[in-house]
Amino acid sequence: MQSCETSSDSTDDPLSSGLRRKRQPRIVVIGAGLAGLSATKSLLENGFTDVTILEASDRIGGRVQSVKLENATFELGATWIHGSNGNPVYHLAEDNGLLEETTDGERSIGRISLYSKNGVAYHLTNNGQRIPKDVVEEFSDLYNEVYNLTQEFFQRGKPVNAESQNSVGVFTRDVVRKRIKADPDDSETTRRLKLAMIQQYLKVESCESSSHSMDEVSLSEFGEWTEIPGAHHVIPCGFIKIVEILAHSIPESVIQLRKPVKCIHWNQTVSKEIERVADHNSDRPEEDQGYHVFVECEDCEFILADHVIVTVSLGVLKKYHESLFHPGLPEEKVMAIQKLGISTTDKIFLEFEEPFWSPECNSIQFVWEDEAESESLTYPEELWYKKICSFDVLYPPERYGYVLSGWICGEEALIMEKYDDETVAETCTEMLRKFTGNPNIPKPRRILRSSWGSNPNFRGSYSYTQVGSSGADVEKLAKPLPYTESSKTVPMQVMFSGEATHRKYYSTTHGALLSGQREAAHLIEMYQDLLQCRN
Repeated sequence: MQSCETSSDSTDDPLSSGLRRKRQPRIVVIGAGLAGLSATKSLLENGFTDVTILEASDRIGGRVQSVKLENATFELGATWIHGSNGNPVYHLAEDNGLLEETTDGERSIGRISLYSKNGVAYHLTNNGQRIPKDVVEEFSDLYNEVYNLTQEFFQRGKPVNAESQNSVGVFTRDVVRKRIKADPDDSETTRRLKLAMIQQYLKVESCESSSHSMDEVSLSEFGEWTEIPGAHHVIPCGFIKIVEILAHSIPESVIQLRKPVKCIHWNQTVSKEIERVADHNSDRPEEDQGYHVFVECEDCEFILADHVIVTVSLGVLKKYHESLFHPGLPEEKVMAIQKLGISTTDKIFLEFEEPFWSPECNSIQFVWEDEAESESLTYPEELWYKKICSFDVLYPPERYGYVLSGWICGEEALIMEKYDDETVAETCTEMLRKFTGNPNIPKPRRILRSSWGSNPNFRGSYSYTQVGSSGADVEKLAKPLPYTESSKTVPMQVMFSGEATHRKYYSTTHGALLSGQREAAHLIEMYQDLLQCRN
C-alpha cells in the first residue's frame, strides 16, 4: 500500500515542497474561452481545489459570442459544430438537447459550412447578371478537383514545386486557370466567367481559413488539418450554450472577469520585491511559499501560482508576447508564434423587412468580372468591400426573419471594422443592388457585425498554417515552459492551450476544447499521488 506521507528530506522532488505544506497546487488559467473553461472543468472534476480563471473581458466564451435579438440568436463567432463522429462539442450539444430544434437543412454536408444545405447558391456578376447554373457546376467540379490535389502534398508526401511558392492560393489559381484555358468547348464568355470565379472561390476559402489570402496558406501543410466525419450542425439556441454547459460546474468565485494580465513572471526569476508585493496582496502566511510563477495583473495585483495555463489567442501572442512573459519566451517558441498565421474573418448580418431574394436562393456569391486575370486579393482601402465574398441566407426565416450573413476576411475586414454601422450597411446595400441588378433593394432595418481583428483581447479569428510554418510549429507553441525532458525533474510552470495549439484541429471549437483537456490531463497525471491521498 502506498503511503501518503511525504518525507521532509525529499528536496530533490520539485513537487515535494508543496506536499510538505499539505496544500493543493495553485493553478491560474488565463482566458475563459472554450480552452480555459474545459481545462478548469477537468481540473475541478479531478480533485483540484485551488484554480482561478482570469478573463480580460466582461464575459466568458472567448471567440464564442451569441447575440440574441428578439426571438433569434446570431453568432458573431463560432457558428458550426464541424463534424459529429467523436466530436466532443457535438456530444455536449446532443447530450444536453441543444440540437432538438436543428432542422435537417441545418445539418450541412461538405467542406464549406452553410446555414442551410437546401436551395441554390446564386453566383452574380458585378454587371448584374446571374451566372448560368451549369457553368457554376462545371467550375465547382473543377475547383473541388484541384482542392483535393492540395490535400495530397501533406497526406501523400508529394513534393511541392517552386512555381507554386508552397502556396495554396498560387497553386490553385495556376492549375485551375490552365485547365479552364485548355478547355476547347467553352465560349470566350464562359471562359471569362470561370476565370473570374476563381478569385471568388478563393475569397470564400480565405474566410474559411481565416487568412488574408489563400496565397499565405502553406500548400505542403494544408492537408494536415483533419476533418471530423459527419455533418456541420448549427445550434439554434446559440453556441454560447456549450460555454454555459462547461461553466455550469465551475463556481462563480473561480472566474474573475475584467481581469487582464500584464505579465507572467516564470522560471523563478522574480525579484524579492515582487514576491513581497505578491505576499502582501494575497495576505497568506509565511510558510505558504514555494510558488514558481507570479501573475501580474493590469490592476497591479500579483497572484502566486504553481502553474499557469495560457489560453490567449495566437493574435494576442503575436502582439504582446514580448511584454507578456518575463523572462521572454525561448527563441523556438517565438519563431513558432511568428511563423503560424492568424487573420480576421468577420460576419455582417443584414436584416430586411421583406426578402428581395427568391425562395430557392440560399446565398448570393459576388463574382467580379474584372478579376479574371487578377493575381492578388488585396485591395486599396477605399475598395475594402470587394473582399466581401458572399451573403448567405439564414434559414429558417420563421426563426431568423429575413436576414443575410455576409463574409469578409483579412486586412479588408479590419478596414470594415473601422467604419460605423451606417456606412457598412449602405455599402453592402449598394453591392447587393449592383450584383442583383435591382436598384430598388431597400436599406436593411438592422445591422449586426463582428470585429475580431480590432478587439485587443483576440486580434484575429483563428489560426492557420502560414507559408513557412508546419505542424511542428503548432507543437512548439503548445510546449510547456520551462523546456525539460521530464516534468518530474522540473515542473511545468507555464502551459499553453487554445485552438492554435492543436495540430490536427486548429481553428475549431473542438480543437480548443480538447487542448484545454490536454493541459489539464498533464497536471492530473503530475499530481495523481497527491490527489489520491486527498480523496
